[in-house]
Amino acid sequence: MPSAALLLPLLAGVVSFSASARPDDWPHYGGPTRSGVSRETGWNVKGKGEPLWRAHIGIGYSSFAVVGKRVFTLGYDADAELDVVYCFDADTGEELWTHAYPSKIWDLYHGGGTLTTPAVDGDNVYVSEREGQLQCLRAADGEVLWTKNATKEFGLGTPQWGFAASPVVLGDQLILNYGRVFAFDKKSGAEVWSTKKSYGDAYSTPVEFQRGGKPTLAVFGGKGLVLLSRADGSELSFTPWETRYDVNAMTPLVFDQRLFISSGYDHGCALVEVGADKPKVVWESKVMRNQMSGCVPWEGHLYGFDEKVLKCIDLEGKELWRERGLGQGALSIADGKLILVSEEGELVVADATPEGFKERSRTKVFDGGTCWTVPVLANGRIYMRNHAGEVAALDHRAP
Repeated sequence: MPSAALLLPLLAGVVSFSASARPDDWPHYGGPTRSGVSRETGWNVKGKGEPLWRAHIGIGYSSFAVVGKRVFTLGYDADAELDVVYCFDADTGEELWTHAYPSKIWDLYHGGGTLTTPAVDGDNVYVSEREGQLQCLRAADGEVLWTKNATKEFGLGTPQWGFAASPVVLGDQLILNYGRVFAFDKKSGAEVWSTKKSYGDAYSTPVEFQRGGKPTLAVFGGKGLVLLSRADGSELSFTPWETRYDVNAMTPLVFDQRLFISSGYDHGCALVEVGADKPKVVWESKVMRNQMSGCVPWEGHLYGFDEKVLKCIDLEGKELWRERGLGQGALSIADGKLILVSEEGELVVADATPEGFKERSRTKVFDGGTCWTVPVLANGRIYMRNHAGEVAALDHRAP
């Protein structure tokens, strides 16, 4: 299962926000490289024993966007039936502002709650959730600048687990995978273009790359992998890839003119050559089955959870090592280190090397609640959460 009405902000006590992104920020889903790799170096692998701060945000699987000293995420208040956007102070965990709006739990075969990660761009933060509610908020105080309801405005059908693709800011456009793919003007919310057809249930976040020198979008829909022109959304190619329950959830990984895709439910993975007019599957295998959290690349290798087994594979589809005991976890990579979250709430740091699993530290962070959310390293702090809504900010700053 895939890993994510308008009310006034509940709290708006801060009136200024520095929009300057720093190299160590993590401003949107996938981080600065959009592949799960941080640019941060020199952080402390072992970290301090106790978290800097903890918070409770309500249920869900949303990850974090971090810019400067602000942390943005989402949770679901099951009692009030509200999705809530949170902005925290990165140093103290102080709740700077919240913005809430009505939503349903969407707990089909799992705990439900929020699914997506906010995207911070300049002075604004963009949020889209499982019912197609798209909002642009002012990052300083959570004020709503514009909003759209995709299901009502565009007549879209909702996937059985809800829309799970996170918003992507590219230049002046905001890209959303709603089955049909849309580009909106990020300042006004006006539609710039949209695809004529749907590519299936929308659980995967689009990624941009250069194909033949032209900006191109790779979108992994429920029916397969589609390449679209960034300029007008026209279809360039389509590679069928159907999985049980129409769940293709990982963001494609770009290796020049090759794309790596992977799905769970015993389907598997493939490397697709997309440089020519007609894409070609270079190889296909069941060596990696990413059900929710996708693989992360590092120095020509891929690290990810093949269902409940952590693996390292190469770009030819060869398994190099495996490690059990972490469950169906999630990971990111920074400075040659795997930052792993086990399904049971442990933070594990290990070397990102094809030579074998080499653990560097292990910390029990949560005593309960499923952990399927990608951990985020930003400015020396690692942010993680469980489904129950417990958030921990762990201090991994260099001495």
